[in-house]
Amino acid sequence: MSKRIVIDPVTRIEGHAKISIFMDDAGNVSDAEFHVVEFRGFEKFCEGRPYTEMPAITQRICGICPISHTLASAKAGDALMAVSIPPAADKLRRLLNLGQMVQSHALSFFHLRAPAFLLGWETAPAQRNVFGLIGANAGLARAGIRLRQFGQEIIEILAGQKIHPAWAVPGGVRSPLSKEGRAKIKAWLPEAFATTQVAFDLWKKTMETHQREIQIFGNFPSLFMGLVAPDGTWEHHGGKLRFTDSSGSIIADQIEVSRYNEFIGEAVQTASYLKSPYYLPLGYPAGIYRVGPLARLNVCERMGTPKADAELKNFKKLGRGAVTSSFLYHYARLIEILASLEYIERYMDDPELSSDYLRADAGINSLRGVGASESWPPARTTWP
Repeated sequence: MSKRIVIDPVTRIEGHAKISIFMDDAGNVSDAEFHVVEFRGFEKFCEGRPYTEMPAITQRICGICPISHTLASAKAGDALMAVSIPPAADKLRRLLNLGQMVQSHALSFFHLRAPAFLLGWETAPAQRNVFGLIGANAGLARAGIRLRQFGQEIIEILAGQKIHPAWAVPGGVRSPLSKEGRAKIKAWLPEAFATTQVAFDLWKKTMETHQREIQIFGNFPSLFMGLVAPDGTWEHHGGKLRFTDSSGSIIADQIEVSRYNEFIGEAVQTASYLKSPYYLPLGYPAGIYRVGPLARLNVCERMGTPKADAELKNFKKLGRGAVTSSFLYHYARLIEILASLEYIERYMDDPELSSDYLRADAGINSLRGVGASESWPPARTTWP
């Protein structure tokens, strides 16, 4: 007989969800639904609020990636003011987002994924977690916790606190990188690089033993969307939108984020509070696209740093065109951690991050502003 299997709650994601699996009379899967069970309502309760409040309000969307949301809102505020923020402010926002990338990806890899890789899929859920990992390999667990802490420390050094900081504002940022903060980040970088190498070594062993998972886990054709620089280099807090298909072909490129509504639609699902975005020219569901680290590495041509570029070449060999296996999101996260560390290292030698010219001052000069910043998933803020 046909039946429905419910997995509730779905754990190890940044939020709450459940899954319904529908079996036919023969016992085969006929359909599946992913239910996001949280109703947030940010789009509605932000109406009528001053645009200067938006960075502080929208970052409450997430406690894991508040930086991406606050930066997207600050950029939307820049657009309303019709200003170009000072170069130092742009670099400082980028450094903040790189710290966010490191902490979020380290959380995902070490806290949420590594226990399954190391302890095995059949290990009891009560043990198959970060505490079980501590018991099995305390050194690895500590290194992963420290790598996440490094990203959070960058956020605190720049913005005053790790979660929901009031630092990025329309027109720029509130304060520069201090001399003491720069020294602390520089001193921690060697450890962060070493831990990232340990993670790569673990992951490459995992790839050898999980070939079946790589082939079947979320491996399907789709579009991919992400930000890229004008020359196709990886972007996380600037650039323009690019769409590619599963063959790796670029189908739309260098789209201004302010024009997103000309290319992106939203389908409403009755089984979920989450809307389903799609590429408008292809319609729904043909135009569904993936975002996040796997998408960013599929749409870019280079990372822009030597070590990460070498890993990106290996990554791209894993697909015929685009890399379509969702299991390889883990590999993409590690490459982005590595690139983030290399960019952070570059910024440590940039004197402009200590500049006091950090904010453009203006009133409202435009009635519409759009800001975008990559995260997991990418953050977008629009203020009409």
